[in-house]
Formats: sequence, C-alpha cells, structure tokens
Amino acid sequence: MSLLGKAAVAMWWSVHPEQRTEFGDWHSHEHFPERMSIPGFRRGSRWTSTTDAEGFFVLYELEHYDVLTSKGYLDRLNAPTPWSTKMMPHHLGMIRSQCRIVASFGGGVATSLATIRLSPEAGREAALQARLPDMLGALAQKPGLTGAHLLLTDTPRTSAPTIEQQIRGKDSTADWIVLLSGYDADVVEDVIAGQFSASSLQAAGARRNFITGRYGLAFTMTPQDVAAV
Repeated sequence: MSLLGKAAVAMWWSVHPEQRTEFGDWHSHEHFPERMSIPGFRRGSRWTSTTDAEGFFVLYELEHYDVLTSKGYLDRLNAPTPWSTKMMPHHLGMIRSQCRIVASFGGGVATSLATIRLSPEAGREAALQARLPDMLGALAQKPGLTGAHLLLTDTPRTSAPTIEQQIRGKDSTADWIVLLSGYDADVVEDVIAGQFSASSLQAAGARRNFITGRYGLAFTMTPQDVAAV
C-alpha cells in the first residue's frame, strides 16, 4: 500500500454495534465521496479492528500538507451535511492526527493493516527517526507484506475548532505513526512480534507506552471512483 502524496489524516474511533450499519452506509455512500471530491484528496480507506468489535481506523492520503488548511477542506469541515451531523456524535474516543508522511515503502492496497502509535524518548527523536525508515524499508518487500510507512503528526495552526470537531467534542491526537500492510495477516502479526516488539522499539528510541492496532480492510475510494459514479 504505497501512500499517495505527502500528507495524511489518520483517525481511530469506536462505533457502538447499534450504529454500525448506518455508519457504514453513511461513511461509504456519502462521507467518502464528499471527502474524495475535495481537491488534494488522493485516497481514503476504512479499516475494521480485528481485535475490538467497535474499533475503526480511517486514513486519508493527501497530495500535500497544505491541503489540511485548504478552503475546500475547511469548508467541508465547517458545513457538515445533516447525515454527518447525525453521525458525528457516534464517533467515540476520536483520535485524529494530521500528519506529514516522512517515509513510505511498498505498493498496492492490502487486506491487513497494523497501526503502531508511538513517541520517541526524550533526546532520542533524531535517532528514532533515522532508524525507523531503515526498518520499514527492509520490510516492504517481505513475503506477506505490501507496505511500511512512517507518519509524524504536525497539526496545522487554525483559529478555532471546526463545526465537525465541535459536534464530536475534543479530539485526541497520536504522535508518530507506523503503518504495516500485507496480504497475510499472520506475517503482519509476526513483524509486530519481532521487529516492532516492545524491546525492539525501545532499543530504537521509542517510549514504552506505544499502542498497536490490527485491522482488516472494509472500504477504499479514490477521486477516480467518485468520477465514475
């Protein structure tokens, strides 16, 4: 899964079982087409947690960092549709990170994804940022895997929370994000247990309190898909 562009929005949240059917309909048939119609949005993907019955991960890949503060995007965030206004309160425990893509290896869209949310130890930021791309680059061509990427949160300065944020309540953010994708979930799991185990990450310069999530692909869309409808 080669990331498209130089920036991304990475989001994690939960949806209760009683809202999941409507959420899937809204997110697939209204929200994704709306986002993919914004200039600079290259691809959106929604992933369902394989370990948490209520968990989702969503990734928007953006052409460049300035898309995050573009008029097209902010206009959407400040004018949610009636259906979006209804669904936003059901995004529980929202973690929303606006990121720069600093390393991206691989190609294609896979079925399995691991997300690792981590932070560097104080004073070891440079060492960790230098080490992670080497680790990721060596994995992208591993049998069973398709992509390995590093994103760093860099929240743009904006004047006020958007209307969508006000509806949801205060969003949290991640710090550094590693994405590992593959067509073999067992191989993805082996990498988590090996190269990205607690001991390996700490040796590379990461803090102990990282969080790993496992996901399966639910839906993906590009602007070309919207144009074809």
